[in-house]
Amino acid sequence: MSLSATPVLQSLIAGRWIGSTAARGLHSAVNGRLVAQTHAEEIDFGESLDFARRQALPALLALDFQQRAAILKALATYLQDRKEALYAISAHTGATRPDSWIDIEGGFGTLFAYASMGRRELPSSNIVHEGPAQQLGKLGQFMGTHVLVPKRGIAVHINAFNFPMWGMLEKFAPSFLAGMPCIVKPATATSYVAEACVRLIEESGLLPAGALQLVIGGSGDLLDRLEETDVVTFTGSADTAAQLRVNANLIRRSVPFNAEADSLNCSILAPDVQPGDLEFDLFVKEVMREMSAKAGQKCTAIRRAIVPAAQADAVAAALRERLAKIKIGDPSIEGVRMGALASKAQQADVAERLAQLAQGNEIVFGERDGFAPVGEGVGDGAFFAPTLLLCRDAMRNEAVHSVEAFGPVSTLMTYGDFDEALALAAKGRGSLVGSVVTKTPALAAQAVYHAAAFHGRLLVLDRDAAGESTGHGSPLPMLKHGGPGRAGGGEELGGIRAVKHYLQRCAVQASPTMLTAITGEYVRGGKVTEDAIHPFRKHFEEIQVGDSLLTHRRTVSEADIVNFGGISGDYFYMHFDEVAAKDTQFGQRIAHGYFVLSAAAGLFVSPAPGPVLANYGLDTLRFVNPVAIGDTIQARLTCKRRIDRGNRPDQPPQGVVAWDVQVTNQRGELVASYDILTLVAKKA
Repeated sequence: MSLSATPVLQSLIAGRWIGSTAARGLHSAVNGRLVAQTHAEEIDFGESLDFARRQALPALLALDFQQRAAILKALATYLQDRKEALYAISAHTGATRPDSWIDIEGGFGTLFAYASMGRRELPSSNIVHEGPAQQLGKLGQFMGTHVLVPKRGIAVHINAFNFPMWGMLEKFAPSFLAGMPCIVKPATATSYVAEACVRLIEESGLLPAGALQLVIGGSGDLLDRLEETDVVTFTGSADTAAQLRVNANLIRRSVPFNAEADSLNCSILAPDVQPGDLEFDLFVKEVMREMSAKAGQKCTAIRRAIVPAAQADAVAAALRERLAKIKIGDPSIEGVRMGALASKAQQADVAERLAQLAQGNEIVFGERDGFAPVGEGVGDGAFFAPTLLLCRDAMRNEAVHSVEAFGPVSTLMTYGDFDEALALAAKGRGSLVGSVVTKTPALAAQAVYHAAAFHGRLLVLDRDAAGESTGHGSPLPMLKHGGPGRAGGGEELGGIRAVKHYLQRCAVQASPTMLTAITGEYVRGGKVTEDAIHPFRKHFEEIQVGDSLLTHRRTVSEADIVNFGGISGDYFYMHFDEVAAKDTQFGQRIAHGYFVLSAAAGLFVSPAPGPVLANYGLDTLRFVNPVAIGDTIQARLTCKRRIDRGNRPDQPPQGVVAWDVQVTNQRGELVASYDILTLVAKKA
């Protein structure tokens, strides 16, 4: 392809695409052909940040969590429908179809996941109440609680070359959900994939202008211009993370810096596993897969395989057999299971690191064992032989715990007893993920207790989990991704935790009425609104936080207890044995807790058909005081929280209403406390 015919990648800055003059050529990892060129035009990051602050940020904050979650879902669907174009571009990175699936559809899956979590767990507002509120005064009129609000800043995401789409989207999803405009700077080597994805996002028209900006090439003075409300996230090498986090402006302004760095992740074969065990085969398969998937270019790949000394030769032989069967070459050729490294520069870097690791260790499998990539022009590609080393003195060989070859390279290392295996795991000085393959629950418990301090995630693999396991190297949206020490000390994903990283936590002290107004969630002791219309007769739009109903009373009789026992089959002695009950702390028979719930429902439910569609949950249930025969109970039902889920095509227009329920006795004592969740129809 001629230079003139090669596309010049563009940056999306301040709502427009810039870049027409070619700068650096980016080459196919498969055959070395020119794929794209970066642009030579310098980016005005002052303009970029100003546009994000003046236009994108107000537009995002005009939406609430629920609305932004709906946009994420629509965006994921839009991209999913256009995935084949992205697969074609991703092939230039040397990735096989399964490798690209992780990057492309794994990215879409993360968007879908955060859209779903946002709809389930976040309010239809821009403030999250981290309750419950705590009473700070004797009379209950001075309370304290915590809230989370949008930071009103910009999120700068600096991404690695190995997952140009997933790495971008897994950061974008929670920051967008939190209401932060994003400036994304992908690694240059594979930036053509990120650019193609951002073009589709821009063409969708789903995002407010400036909600996502793209930087092709260097980041210039971007970090020097950030402010206190901004956030920086980084994925890449530990060395680069160390350089960026000490930027003078970031330190001076206390700008949060979240790093997810490559680490020397390990997998331990426990001493209870023998050749012939299913777990032995699982261990070998996992190591082989982590060496070959993405040609080993995964921050979560197994770099250190820790095995009993007695099993080292058997493991090595099994891995040699599996590695020898891997067909390497152009991913477009049928049967190819491992592609190339992302660039020639990466190829040279892995070779240099391998040379360091090989000193004093055995090469069990490598280039000499029939390495011959298939395909036209692969000699100009960035292919690298899967290489397995064996270290028999890992307690003294520091290189295997400090040098990482970011490619299809792994080191077997031997241990004597299990304590030594755990000590070897800790010598990585902090990892994103570790795994232990064992048949024995006690060994699993011991491993997690000792290794959790050094790892962000731990996989315990046995034959029971194997059928559903997502594998050692697969971060999931609902689980934390990140690790201590060398792994960067940061944290991504982990469900709604990731959204909270982009929100500001603030303690608030006020009266219950004021806290209700501030949080949008009823706080007990605050003012309530009572009118002639039963709360269950109101449509979603008509219900307001604080709408309340104080029910009539009901006296609990022995017949109630006997009848409930007969219906439920619950003949627990506290309800039926007068003699035994007298010897308890209550000194008498008491009503079933679930009878109290049922009786309370009878007090506050409006039975005729109406806007309440379903009761789908009960939260925070506590039985606070016993209810004895002859006690009289009363319930107060108060609208605690409203979540507008919008109008969805697959169901009638509706919202979620959480009702605070307090059940008291004739002395005004609280006997039961809980929240009821209902689906409530809208008028239209």
